[in-house]
Amino acid sequence: MASIVHFEIPADNIERAKKFYDGLFGWKAERTQGASMEGGPIEYWTFRTGDENEGQQPISGGIMNRMYPKHSITNYIGVDSAIEYSKKVERLGGKVMVPKTEVPGLGWLAICMDTENNIFALWEAKR
Repeated sequence: MASIVHFEIPADNIERAKKFYDGLFGWKAERTQGASMEGGPIEYWTFRTGDENEGQQPISGGIMNRMYPKHSITNYIGVDSAIEYSKKVERLGGKVMVPKTEVPGLGWLAICMDTENNIFALWEAKR
């Protein structure tokens, strides 16, 4: 079954957001080197939630600069094939906003919109 494997939090002020989530949940963000989007390099910080030693399932997360005014939290759902799931999204009435795109060294993503105008991403990890 597909599940959420990563999420991104857009921020107007990354330092303020890092301080908030560290203070609230104890998430320690680390700067990611080489993160980029189509427009070039972006400031991107990653963290892991949960503690495997306490029986919790950790999920990775990221904090990045807000890219547009209504940019909201994006959940990434792990799938075997971003292309096959993109076809399913469209067949079920959703839209593929950004087709399968490589994240060098890590895998591929596709940004989609569901039938209720919610944005989510498909994530195909590099094997």
